[in-house]
Amino acid sequence: MTIPANILQRKDELHNLINKYNYLYYATDNPEVTDSEYDRLFGELSQLEEDYPELLSLDSPTQRVGGQALDKFDQVTHVMPMLSLDNVFDEVEFIAFDKRVKDWLNTDSSQTYIAEPKLDGLAISLRYEKGVLIQAATRGDGSVGEDVTVNVRTISTVPLKLTGEDIPDVLEVRGEIFMPKAGFEALNQKQITEGKKPFVNPRNAAAGSLRQLDSKITANRPLEMYCYGLGEIQGISNMPETHFAAMHMIEKWGCRISPELELVTGVEACLAYIEQVGEKRDGLAYDIDGVVFKVDNLLLQQRLGFVSRAPRWAIAHKFPAQQEMTIVEDIEIQVGRTGALTPVARLKPVFVGGVTVSNATLHNQDEINRKDVRVGDTVIIRRAGDVIPEVVQIVLSKRPDNTQPFIIPSLCPICDSVAERIEGEAVMRCTAGLYCPAQRKEAIKHFASRKAMDIDGLGDKIVEQLVDEDLIDDPADLFRLTIEQLAALERMGNKSAENLVNAIQTAKQTKFARFLYSLGIREVGEATARSLALHFQNLDALMKADETALVEIEDVGPVVAHNIVTFFEQSHNQEVIDRLLAAGVIWPIEQQTSIDSALNGKTIVLTGTLEELSRSEAKEKLLALGAKVAGSVSKNTDYVVAGRDAGSKLTKAEKLGVTVVDEATLIEWIH
Repeated sequence: MTIPANILQRKDELHNLINKYNYLYYATDNPEVTDSEYDRLFGELSQLEEDYPELLSLDSPTQRVGGQALDKFDQVTHVMPMLSLDNVFDEVEFIAFDKRVKDWLNTDSSQTYIAEPKLDGLAISLRYEKGVLIQAATRGDGSVGEDVTVNVRTISTVPLKLTGEDIPDVLEVRGEIFMPKAGFEALNQKQITEGKKPFVNPRNAAAGSLRQLDSKITANRPLEMYCYGLGEIQGISNMPETHFAAMHMIEKWGCRISPELELVTGVEACLAYIEQVGEKRDGLAYDIDGVVFKVDNLLLQQRLGFVSRAPRWAIAHKFPAQQEMTIVEDIEIQVGRTGALTPVARLKPVFVGGVTVSNATLHNQDEINRKDVRVGDTVIIRRAGDVIPEVVQIVLSKRPDNTQPFIIPSLCPICDSVAERIEGEAVMRCTAGLYCPAQRKEAIKHFASRKAMDIDGLGDKIVEQLVDEDLIDDPADLFRLTIEQLAALERMGNKSAENLVNAIQTAKQTKFARFLYSLGIREVGEATARSLALHFQNLDALMKADETALVEIEDVGPVVAHNIVTFFEQSHNQEVIDRLLAAGVIWPIEQQTSIDSALNGKTIVLTGTLEELSRSEAKEKLLALGAKVAGSVSKNTDYVVAGRDAGSKLTKAEKLGVTVVDEATLIEWIH
């Protein structure tokens, strides 16, 4: 069979690209493409070799696993090859895998699989002799890996000596070394502070940390390990019959296994497990990129055997990629409520993290300079859960010749007023205040938001129409709107207009803390607004307070105190407040929380899903008891209230020894 010239050319291109990306990924810890892009190229080559078997050669990337061992480490030949796994990406492909298993085993019976999240880290082999760790090796090319024993010994979750009974003479444990999300963020912050290049992702950070010639560096990196399989075993008296039992056997000897490890029987149970882990994904303390299923019965694993690079008895179901590669088509400036000029990359739309993404924040000029993002660049973007997409890396090898560094303009793009950067701040701000239409719109949106004045039905698009039609200039103008004015707006009928006018009038009855928060004073959030409301009791006293008096209040530092004083000194702000009060905005006087309250002054963190209360209701009630509700867990946290599916915050609380309570205890506190 004659192979077309274009197919031969494409085969060579794929060989070169995949080998290049393998080297960058495994040898230099500096990946240039996303995992999903690599998977596409690998899949394309595999399909070509299937369509044209004559293309298959011993040097094909499909015939090897991973990259080559680095020269700087001694090489280790694996007694049993460390193979990779084939991937499936949807329900149809997984059902096809299950059918292949049944066909190979000549059975119609539902199969039992061991299931666990697919960690995004670095595969490792640990060799124990007489229970003592004597060697640790990376996967390498599957046959030969790197001896990283000295470095692995520094990882606290790797047992240096197994404990328990009936430990084999030789035991090879296989697993994944990874870096938790919290440790990754802290490491990258340190890298940036020290002027060093940050890591692209936790997997990249884990690999770079493990491949240090100086083990002291590895010892200072937050690496962990979960075990997922066995290699060579000698001298065992009672070998389990199932993979599940084998994992719990090594767990008793001191090896960590995934807490998400489960047995599932049948396709429906497998698909349900995929959905369950997918829902937990963003709340887990570590990165995963899918779910692994393995036939549980070890004899059936032997019967099923292997293909060239992967076992027939296992599969990895990959989740939608959280990183993807795309092109920066433009960089635009958005003006926020406080006048902050935020650069936003307009991207060639790409599907990542389960949604189509076309924008990514670039934060500020310092961040643009650090990453050197330019229009026309090919970039790797990341999106996880509800996190705003961000550019994590520039692919310099794909940069066009005519690109130019991007500089945030010195004039506001909305009103042409001067934009300035205050010393000590990272952002530039428009100096026009409420005279800038962009700030005007955002200030009114904030004023009407649920945590502020909570005006039901006043959405962003209605606010934008009201400002564009010159019906309102500031929040006080909302209270003089008529049904006729609102009914004339696009997609707004008489009934909707009447409902909105009623909602605006209802919002006049509020709380002092909500009113202060609604004013949009820079860096005055909900907690600070409540502290101010409880301390001053009335607006006049607060408006007359100087910075010295303000800094005596908890949650108010010198910067916040300066912002408060500056805000109330502005004549146009005083005018808006007077008009709000004249329109009938009013609130009851709130009494100071009694010092006898058990929660007075305690710092509490809420995590997971609460069944009886919404998160905002729980927060409101805790604040009323004098507690401080924080967004993250630290050594200063007094309690963590853990609801259903609590994730990384619960894990961190347990590590720090913070007291964890359930929702029932929260209800007791409130009542």
